[in-house]
Amino acid sequence: QVQLVESGGGLVQAGGSLRLSCAASARTFNSAMAWVRQAPGKERDIAAAIRWNTGRTFYADSVKGRVTISRDNAKNTVYPQMNNLKPEDTAIYYCAASRGPSALEFLSSYVYWGQGTQVTVSS
Repeated sequence: QVQLVESGGGLVQAGGSLRLSCAASARTFNSAMAWVRQAPGKERDIAAAIRWNTGRTFYADSVKGRVTISRDNAKNTVYPQMNNLKPEDTAIYYCAASRGPSALEFLSSYVYWGQGTQVTVSS
């Protein structure tokens, strides 16, 4: 069982920045980590994802150019840097991990989940 611990959420004004982090208790070398968000009244969708061994990334169209996800393999930690935040980015952000080399862009790839951290962007 992989445990995920998120941090870095909070309240920020539109145009501001936040850096989230997610530390995993364990990982396989070719697995992936994703940040999944769920806005009020909407389904969860993947904002960004990264594979541990290759560093290959995936970004949703809604965050491209504003979010950069990076990883520190030694610390088993991923960091999504979110810039130019918009009110529509307000959501609970969940960290999720796959078991192996599943596709980055599908929610079904991720089997381990963190508890979530609230991000609120005020206008």
